[in-house]
Amino acid sequence: MKRTGFLYDERFLLHDTGPEHPESPERLRAIFKGIEEGGLLPKLTRIEASRVQQDWIEIVHSIKLIMRFEEACLWGMDILDHPDNKICKETFETAMLAAGGVVDTVDLVMKGKLDNAFCAVRPPGHHAEVSRVMGFCYFNNVAIAARYLQRNWGVQRIGIIDIDVHHGNGTQNIFYDDPSVFFFSIHEHPSFSYPGTGREFEVGTGSGSGYTMNIPVLPGQGDDAYKELITGRLIPAFDAFKPEFILVSAGFDAHADDDMADLKLTTEGFTWVMGQIVALAEKHAGGRLVSILEGGYCIARLPELARNHVKVLLGDEM
Repeated sequence: MKRTGFLYDERFLLHDTGPEHPESPERLRAIFKGIEEGGLLPKLTRIEASRVQQDWIEIVHSIKLIMRFEEACLWGMDILDHPDNKICKETFETAMLAAGGVVDTVDLVMKGKLDNAFCAVRPPGHHAEVSRVMGFCYFNNVAIAARYLQRNWGVQRIGIIDIDVHHGNGTQNIFYDDPSVFFFSIHEHPSFSYPGTGREFEVGTGSGSGYTMNIPVLPGQGDDAYKELITGRLIPAFDAFKPEFILVSAGFDAHADDDMADLKLTTEGFTWVMGQIVALAEKHAGGRLVSILEGGYCIARLPELARNHVKVLLGDEM
């Protein structure tokens, strides 16, 4: 069985988005419930978050955004830039803890203390741009982890796989001209197509051309489409790129029961996808993989999705 880390901190619940907001603390409670009731906690290495050093936020985000975000929370504002981005006084510190916990988790994997990990964090991050917040996201956790791996550990080739139903525009833009980071995103388009990016012709620019791969999936498609696209597009691309570390933007909102999209991926389909990603990490990266929570809003399905996700990381029999 793998040495799998589980980043979860009660302080992530302090980010209060108000009533009826889909990105609610209940998401994390549901995820923890699924892992606990599945009897998996004793098999996991628990990780508590620590506040990130601001220098590591600044390798991805502008200082102006960081200051504006912190001041908005200190002043008690309830929105940052857009009604989607609800905040409270604790949101900035929660985002600093989420990023810090992810950095700590990456360290544990690189030091050989863990094989892989699942980071159940909020707020999510993959829509966050260098200088603006978007789509429930403030700091781009997966991008911070990638830059940290490069700067602190000297990792040469990093693969990012974004399985959230919405395109990770922020992550794409941060690495769009960077040939050392391969960004792969499979997402719904059109229909529930927020944020409207992620077309197949978006492949990177300059020396980064060819290191972004977007796979739009039509509404109504599910397991069969994902199996064809993961097998036919992701696996050959990563076999050629040979990532030394894989980061996953783990959104669970492509599930058939999730109201935030119109794809029909089943729980079994999600499990299969994660199994293929773990196999890629084994093949190219010595198993080094860190999965970071993004979307997923069906509270009824999150327990089983998180439980299976962690079982795959553990190498536990399904």
